[in-house]
Amino acid sequence: MTSVFDKLLQKKSSFQVQKDFLDAIRTWEEEMEAERNFSPLTIRNYLQDLTVFCLFIQRYMGEPLSMQLFECLTPSNFRAFLSYRSGEGVSHRSNARAISMLKSLNRFLDKRYQLKSSALSSLSLPRLKTSLPRPIHVEGALALTNAHIPENTQPWLDARDQALFTLLYGCGLRISEALNLNVQDIPSSLRFLTLKGKGQKERMVPLQKKVLEKIQIYLSQAPHGKNLQSPLFIGLQGKRLNPGIAQKQIRRLRYQLGLSDSATPHALRHSFATHLLAEGGDLRTVQELLGHTSLSTTQRYTGVETSKLLKVYQQAHPRTDKS
Repeated sequence: MTSVFDKLLQKKSSFQVQKDFLDAIRTWEEEMEAERNFSPLTIRNYLQDLTVFCLFIQRYMGEPLSMQLFECLTPSNFRAFLSYRSGEGVSHRSNARAISMLKSLNRFLDKRYQLKSSALSSLSLPRLKTSLPRPIHVEGALALTNAHIPENTQPWLDARDQALFTLLYGCGLRISEALNLNVQDIPSSLRFLTLKGKGQKERMVPLQKKVLEKIQIYLSQAPHGKNLQSPLFIGLQGKRLNPGIAQKQIRRLRYQLGLSDSATPHALRHSFATHLLAEGGDLRTVQELLGHTSLSTTQRYTGVETSKLLKVYQQAHPRTDKS
């Protein structure tokens, strides 16, 4: 099976990497896939960043990246790479991810091949502003789960998009979690949906009646994916739906419905959590439903203010004054 990095490599005809470094990258990719703390999205983002890095070094140094060249890179070489990305309009957050990728690769090379770039130790992650996610209002979220996209030439595509967006909003799934589901993962009656999230951590979320109905309507119309091992959400060719297509569909809908640019598939997950809290849900329950390890992540994720935390505390703690 062709690796993700090999596929990225094939897209750039002028892109070259020495065989020893290419073999190491393939092994690193295999190890990341086997590790519990790397999601498929993280792996793909890391390898895309690495592709850009390899191409930059090839042009900057005048030769393809090899194990020996990587070991000899200087702090100024890495800073030149980050400066180049910034000049291309890449955000501080994306540069921080690129640094994390390079440090992760460096640790792997040190562990597996006893080879590393000492220059990477001098690179530090840029300080990032903590931005609160922006949820979609209830009416907008519901509209996304029921809208028709004029560009959809086949009725089953509307059914697919509605089922996907209803699942994201109704269960608080990450887009990667939803698109990794197979038909067999959906229970036939009202039960719980079992998911594997970040770090392969397993959790269960209630599958609402409305969500199940939307999925069943979609499956009854879909031309492919009739066996249990098939991907649940598919594209026109019958293959697993690409996240980029889901993003494209929601862009069309938010323009059609007059929603802001912050209305994305991931914003439906934000909205799931925020609307639960607004209706009196407690932080711990929402934390479990989202699959967050840390409660502080849930607090930031949902934009919970100090006044909300105080209210929960005053209602729940036996020593507080309830008057």
